[in-house]
Amino acid sequence: MASNLDTLVTVFGGSGFLGRHVVRALAKRDYRIRVAVRRPELAGHLQPLGRVGQIHAVQCNLRYPTSVEAAMRGSYAAINLVGILAESGAQSFEAVQARGAGAVARVAAAVGADMVHVSAIGADEKSPSGYGRTKAAGEKAVLSATPSATIFRPSVVFGPEDQFTNRFAALARVSPALPLIGGGMTRMQPVYVGDVATAIADAVDGKTKAGATYELGGPEVLTMREIMQIILSTIERRRMLISLPFGLAKLQAFILQFAPGPLKLTPDQVALLRTDNVVSDAAKASGLTLEGLGIAPDSLEAIAPQYLWRFRKTGQFANRRT
Repeated sequence: MASNLDTLVTVFGGSGFLGRHVVRALAKRDYRIRVAVRRPELAGHLQPLGRVGQIHAVQCNLRYPTSVEAAMRGSYAAINLVGILAESGAQSFEAVQARGAGAVARVAAAVGADMVHVSAIGADEKSPSGYGRTKAAGEKAVLSATPSATIFRPSVVFGPEDQFTNRFAALARVSPALPLIGGGMTRMQPVYVGDVATAIADAVDGKTKAGATYELGGPEVLTMREIMQIILSTIERRRMLISLPFGLAKLQAFILQFAPGPLKLTPDQVALLRTDNVVSDAAKASGLTLEGLGIAPDSLEAIAPQYLWRFRKTGQFANRRT
Protein backbone atom coordinates (compact mmCIF):
# COMPACT_ATOMS: atom_id res chain seq x y z
CA MET A 1 0.00 0.00 0.00
CA ALA A 2 1.33 3.43 -0.95
CA SER A 3 2.34 5.67 1.94
CA ASN A 4 1.60 9.39 2.37
CA LEU A 5 4.64 9.98 4.57
CA ASP A 6 6.46 11.89 1.82
CA THR A 7 3.39 13.78 0.62
CA LEU A 8 3.18 17.41 1.73
CA VAL A 9 -0.17 19.18 2.01
CA THR A 10 -0.40 22.91 2.72
CA VAL A 11 -3.45 23.96 4.73
CA PHE A 12 -4.20 27.68 4.58
CA GLY A 13 -6.04 28.78 7.70
CA GLY A 14 -5.30 25.48 9.41
CA SER A 15 -5.20 26.85 12.97
CA GLY A 16 -8.89 27.79 13.11
CA PHE A 17 -11.97 25.87 14.15
CA LEU A 18 -12.35 23.79 10.98
CA GLY A 19 -8.60 23.82 10.36
CA ARG A 20 -7.62 21.86 13.45
CA HIS A 21 -10.03 19.08 12.50
CA VAL A 22 -8.72 19.01 8.93
CA VAL A 23 -5.14 18.83 10.20
CA ARG A 24 -6.10 15.95 12.50
CA ALA A 25 -7.81 14.06 9.65
CA LEU A 26 -4.78 14.49 7.39
CA ALA A 27 -2.36 13.50 10.15
CA LYS A 28 -4.27 10.26 10.71
CA ARG A 29 -3.74 9.49 7.03
CA ASP A 30 0.03 10.04 7.44
CA TYR A 31 0.32 13.20 5.32
CA ARG A 32 2.97 15.76 6.12
CA ILE A 33 1.18 19.02 6.85
CA ARG A 34 2.32 22.60 6.45
CA VAL A 35 -0.09 24.99 8.19
CA ALA A 36 -0.04 28.45 6.61
CA VAL A 37 -1.38 31.08 9.01
CA ARG A 38 -0.90 34.76 9.78
CA ARG A 39 0.44 34.08 13.27
CA PRO A 40 2.24 30.71 13.42
CA GLU A 41 3.31 31.34 17.02
CA LEU A 42 -0.35 30.84 17.98
CA ALA A 43 -0.66 27.49 16.19
CA GLY A 44 1.14 25.37 18.79
CA HIS A 45 -2.10 23.58 19.67
CA LEU A 46 -1.81 21.67 16.38
CA GLN A 47 1.44 19.88 17.26
CA PRO A 48 -0.10 17.11 19.42
CA LEU A 49 -2.41 16.14 16.54
CA GLY A 50 0.40 14.33 14.73
CA ARG A 51 3.80 12.76 15.21
CA VAL A 52 6.99 14.69 15.85
CA GLY A 53 7.83 16.75 12.75
CA GLN A 54 4.64 15.84 10.91
CA ILE A 55 2.94 19.22 11.38
CA HIS A 56 4.72 22.52 10.80
CA ALA A 57 3.28 26.04 10.94
CA VAL A 58 4.57 28.83 8.70
CA GLN A 59 3.70 32.51 8.35
CA CYS A 60 1.43 33.43 5.46
CA ASN A 61 -1.05 36.17 4.61
CA LEU A 62 -3.28 35.71 1.57
CA ARG A 63 -3.10 39.44 0.90
CA TYR A 64 0.61 38.98 0.05
CA PRO A 65 1.13 36.57 -2.91
CA THR A 66 4.83 36.07 -2.15
CA SER A 67 4.00 34.52 1.22
CA VAL A 68 1.50 32.21 -0.50
CA GLU A 69 4.19 31.12 -2.94
CA ALA A 70 6.62 30.38 -0.11
CA ALA A 71 4.01 28.35 1.77
CA MET A 72 3.25 26.23 -1.30
CA ARG A 73 6.79 25.14 -2.17
CA GLY A 74 7.00 21.39 -2.65
CA SER A 75 3.32 20.82 -1.88
CA TYR A 76 1.24 18.07 -3.42
CA ALA A 77 -2.05 19.76 -2.56
CA ALA A 78 -3.39 23.06 -1.23
CA ILE A 79 -6.43 23.37 1.04
CA ASN A 80 -7.87 26.84 1.48
CA LEU A 81 -9.97 27.23 4.63
CA VAL A 82 -9.50 30.95 5.10
CA GLY A 83 -12.69 32.90 5.70
CA ILE A 84 -14.02 35.61 7.99
CA LEU A 85 -17.48 36.29 9.42
CA ALA A 86 -16.86 39.99 10.04
CA GLU A 87 -14.55 42.51 8.41
CA SER A 88 -11.77 44.15 10.40
CA GLY A 89 -9.31 46.66 8.99
CA ALA A 90 -7.47 45.27 5.97
CA GLN A 91 -9.13 41.89 6.51
CA SER A 92 -12.10 42.60 4.25
CA PHE A 93 -14.40 40.05 2.62
CA GLU A 94 -13.06 41.03 -0.80
CA ALA A 95 -9.40 40.78 0.20
CA VAL A 96 -9.67 37.48 2.06
CA GLN A 97 -12.48 35.47 0.49
CA ALA A 98 -12.27 36.65 -3.12
CA ARG A 99 -8.76 37.85 -3.97
CA GLY A 100 -7.13 35.63 -1.33
CA ALA A 101 -8.78 32.48 -2.65
CA GLY A 102 -7.69 33.38 -6.17
CA ALA A 103 -4.10 33.90 -5.01
CA VAL A 104 -3.94 30.40 -3.50
CA ALA A 105 -5.45 28.83 -6.62
CA ARG A 106 -3.04 30.59 -8.98
CA VAL A 107 -0.02 29.44 -7.00
CA ALA A 108 -1.43 25.90 -6.83
CA ALA A 109 -1.81 25.91 -10.61
CA ALA A 110 1.74 27.23 -11.05
CA VAL A 111 3.31 24.45 -8.96
CA GLY A 112 0.98 21.73 -10.25
CA ALA A 113 -0.69 21.08 -6.89
CA ASP A 114 -4.21 19.79 -6.38
CA MET A 115 -6.63 22.39 -5.01
CA VAL A 116 -9.38 22.03 -2.40
CA HIS A 117 -11.35 25.16 -1.58
CA VAL A 118 -13.87 25.52 1.23
CA SER A 119 -16.65 28.00 0.50
CA ALA A 120 -20.18 28.08 1.95
CA ILE A 121 -23.70 27.14 0.89
CA GLY A 122 -24.52 30.84 1.13
CA ALA A 123 -22.14 31.60 -1.77
CA ASP A 124 -24.13 33.55 -4.35
CA GLU A 125 -23.10 36.48 -6.50
CA LYS A 126 -26.58 37.94 -5.91
CA SER A 127 -26.54 37.38 -2.14
CA PRO A 128 -27.79 40.27 0.02
CA SER A 129 -24.67 39.88 2.15
CA GLY A 130 -21.08 40.77 1.28
CA TYR A 131 -20.02 37.47 2.84
CA GLY A 132 -22.11 35.47 0.37
CA ARG A 133 -21.09 37.53 -2.66
CA THR A 134 -17.35 37.28 -1.95
CA LYS A 135 -17.63 33.55 -1.28
CA ALA A 136 -19.09 33.22 -4.79
CA ALA A 137 -16.33 35.43 -6.21
CA GLY A 138 -13.74 33.23 -4.49
CA GLU A 139 -15.18 30.09 -6.07
CA LYS A 140 -15.10 31.74 -9.49
CA ALA A 141 -11.47 32.80 -9.02
CA VAL A 142 -10.46 29.30 -7.88
CA LEU A 143 -12.09 27.51 -10.81
CA SER A 144 -10.68 30.06 -13.24
CA ALA A 145 -7.12 29.29 -12.09
CA THR A 146 -7.58 25.57 -11.35
CA PRO A 147 -10.58 24.07 -13.21
CA SER A 148 -9.94 20.68 -11.58
CA ALA A 149 -10.31 22.08 -8.05
CA THR A 150 -12.75 20.53 -5.59
CA ILE A 151 -15.02 23.05 -3.90
CA PHE A 152 -16.90 22.32 -0.69
CA ARG A 153 -19.90 24.37 0.39
CA PRO A 154 -20.80 23.43 3.98
CA SER A 155 -23.92 24.64 5.73
CA VAL A 156 -23.40 26.10 9.22
CA VAL A 157 -20.65 24.01 10.87
CA PHE A 158 -20.91 22.97 14.52
CA GLY A 159 -18.58 21.24 16.95
CA PRO A 160 -16.17 21.99 19.81
CA GLU A 161 -14.87 25.59 19.69
CA ASP A 162 -17.42 26.63 17.06
CA GLN A 163 -18.77 30.18 16.94
CA PHE A 164 -22.34 29.01 16.50
CA THR A 165 -23.70 26.67 19.18
CA ASN A 166 -21.12 27.81 21.73
CA ARG A 167 -22.06 31.42 21.07
CA PHE A 168 -25.76 30.96 21.80
CA ALA A 169 -25.08 28.68 24.75
CA ALA A 170 -22.81 31.34 26.24
CA LEU A 171 -25.47 33.98 25.64
CA ALA A 172 -28.09 31.80 27.35
CA ARG A 173 -25.89 31.60 30.42
CA VAL A 174 -26.13 35.37 31.01
CA SER A 175 -29.32 36.49 29.25
CA PRO A 176 -32.96 35.72 30.16
CA ALA A 177 -33.94 35.73 26.48
CA LEU A 178 -32.48 34.79 23.10
CA PRO A 179 -33.30 36.66 19.87
CA LEU A 180 -34.77 34.94 16.84
CA ILE A 181 -33.92 37.12 13.86
CA GLY A 182 -36.71 37.03 11.30
CA GLY A 183 -38.79 34.96 13.70
CA GLY A 184 -36.25 32.14 13.65
CA MET A 185 -37.70 30.73 10.43
CA THR A 186 -34.44 30.61 8.45
CA ARG A 187 -33.71 26.97 7.60
CA MET A 188 -30.26 25.48 8.11
CA GLN A 189 -28.67 22.06 7.80
CA PRO A 190 -26.05 22.01 10.59
CA VAL A 191 -23.09 19.83 9.69
CA TYR A 192 -20.57 18.35 12.14
CA VAL A 193 -17.04 19.68 11.73
CA GLY A 194 -15.57 16.17 11.85
CA ASP A 195 -17.66 15.12 8.85
CA VAL A 196 -16.51 18.17 6.87
CA ALA A 197 -12.89 17.41 7.74
CA THR A 198 -13.30 13.81 6.57
CA ALA A 199 -14.70 15.01 3.24
CA ILE A 200 -11.74 17.36 2.76
CA ALA A 201 -9.26 14.59 3.53
CA ASP A 202 -11.10 12.36 1.05
CA ALA A 203 -10.62 15.06 -1.59
CA VAL A 204 -6.87 15.06 -0.96
CA ASP A 205 -6.99 11.27 -1.32
CA GLY A 206 -8.51 11.78 -4.79
CA LYS A 207 -12.00 10.49 -3.96
CA THR A 208 -13.89 13.53 -5.27
CA LYS A 209 -14.85 14.54 -8.81
CA ALA A 210 -12.51 17.02 -10.47
CA GLY A 211 -14.01 20.48 -10.80
CA ALA A 212 -17.10 19.55 -8.80
CA THR A 213 -18.83 21.63 -6.13
CA TYR A 214 -20.04 19.61 -3.15
CA GLU A 215 -22.70 20.84 -0.72
CA LEU A 216 -22.25 19.51 2.79
CA GLY A 217 -25.12 19.34 5.24
CA GLY A 218 -26.11 17.29 8.24
CA PRO A 219 -28.93 14.73 8.39
CA GLU A 220 -31.59 17.26 9.41
CA VAL A 221 -32.96 20.54 8.09
CA LEU A 222 -33.79 22.73 11.09
CA THR A 223 -35.13 26.23 11.56
CA MET A 224 -33.15 28.63 13.69
CA ARG A 225 -35.87 28.33 16.34
CA GLU A 226 -35.47 24.54 16.42
CA ILE A 227 -31.69 24.88 16.71
CA MET A 228 -32.08 27.26 19.67
CA GLN A 229 -34.43 24.80 21.34
CA ILE A 230 -31.91 21.97 20.91
CA ILE A 231 -29.15 24.12 22.42
CA LEU A 232 -31.31 25.11 25.41
CA SER A 233 -32.37 21.51 25.98
CA THR A 234 -28.74 20.38 25.87
CA ILE A 235 -27.54 22.94 28.42
CA GLU A 236 -30.69 22.47 30.53
CA ARG A 237 -31.66 26.13 30.66
CA ARG A 238 -35.03 27.74 30.07
CA ARG A 239 -34.94 31.00 28.17
CA MET A 240 -37.51 33.05 26.30
CA LEU A 241 -37.17 33.05 22.52
CA ILE A 242 -38.08 36.51 21.23
CA SER A 243 -38.84 37.12 17.56
CA LEU A 244 -36.87 40.02 16.11
CA PRO A 245 -37.93 41.42 12.70
CA PHE A 246 -35.13 41.74 10.14
CA GLY A 247 -35.46 45.52 10.04
CA LEU A 248 -35.06 45.94 13.79
CA ALA A 249 -32.25 43.37 13.89
CA LYS A 250 -30.36 45.33 11.23
CA LEU A 251 -30.69 48.54 13.25
CA GLN A 252 -29.40 46.82 16.38
CA ALA A 253 -26.55 45.29 14.40
CA PHE A 254 -25.16 48.74 13.58
CA ILE A 255 -24.37 49.02 17.30
CA LEU A 256 -23.74 45.37 18.17
CA GLN A 257 -21.11 45.01 15.43
CA PHE A 258 -18.75 46.67 17.91
CA ALA A 259 -19.80 44.46 20.85
CA PRO A 260 -17.46 41.80 22.29
CA GLY A 261 -17.94 38.04 22.45
CA PRO A 262 -21.33 36.41 21.86
CA LEU A 263 -23.11 39.78 21.71
CA LYS A 264 -21.45 40.71 18.42
CA LEU A 265 -23.81 40.94 15.45
CA THR A 266 -23.11 42.65 12.13
CA PRO A 267 -25.57 43.98 9.52
CA ASP A 268 -24.03 41.56 7.03
CA GLN A 269 -24.83 38.58 9.28
CA VAL A 270 -28.44 39.77 9.52
CA ALA A 271 -28.62 39.97 5.72
CA LEU A 272 -27.20 36.45 5.42
CA LEU A 273 -30.03 35.09 7.59
CA ARG A 274 -32.61 36.17 5.00
CA THR A 275 -31.69 33.13 2.90
CA ASP A 276 -32.04 29.43 3.80
CA ASN A 277 -28.78 27.54 4.23
CA VAL A 278 -29.54 24.00 3.05
CA VAL A 279 -28.21 21.47 0.54
CA SER A 280 -29.84 21.91 -2.86
CA ASP A 281 -31.86 19.26 -4.67
CA ALA A 282 -29.40 19.49 -7.58
CA ALA A 283 -26.47 18.53 -5.34
CA LYS A 284 -28.44 15.59 -3.92
CA ALA A 285 -29.40 14.35 -7.39
CA SER A 286 -25.76 14.53 -8.55
CA GLY A 287 -24.38 12.80 -5.47
CA LEU A 288 -22.32 15.87 -4.57
CA THR A 289 -23.00 15.58 -0.84
CA LEU A 290 -21.54 13.88 2.24
CA GLU A 291 -23.69 10.85 1.53
CA GLY A 292 -22.35 10.82 -2.03
CA LEU A 293 -18.86 10.49 -0.56
CA GLY A 294 -19.97 7.59 1.62
CA ILE A 295 -20.01 9.68 4.80
CA ALA A 296 -22.98 9.27 7.17
CA PRO A 297 -23.36 12.72 8.78
CA ASP A 298 -23.84 13.11 12.53
CA SER A 299 -26.72 15.17 13.89
CA LEU A 300 -26.60 18.22 16.13
CA GLU A 301 -28.50 16.44 18.90
CA ALA A 302 -26.01 13.54 18.87
CA ILE A 303 -22.85 15.64 19.05
CA ALA A 304 -23.72 18.85 20.94
CA PRO A 305 -24.00 17.23 24.41
CA GLN A 306 -20.36 16.12 24.10
CA TYR A 307 -19.09 19.71 24.33
CA LEU A 308 -21.95 21.98 25.44
CA TRP A 309 -22.18 20.36 28.89
CA ARG A 310 -19.91 23.12 30.21
CA PHE A 311 -22.78 25.60 29.85
CA ARG A 312 -25.03 23.71 32.28
CA LYS A 313 -25.41 25.24 35.73
CA THR A 314 -23.06 22.70 37.28
CA GLY A 315 -21.22 21.63 34.14
CA GLN A 316 -20.53 17.95 33.67
CA PHE A 317 -21.82 17.20 37.16
CA ALA A 318 -25.38 18.34 36.38
CA ASN A 319 -28.03 15.70 36.98
CA ARG A 320 -29.85 14.95 33.76
CA ARG A 321 -33.57 15.70 33.93
CA THR A 322 -35.82 12.69 33.46
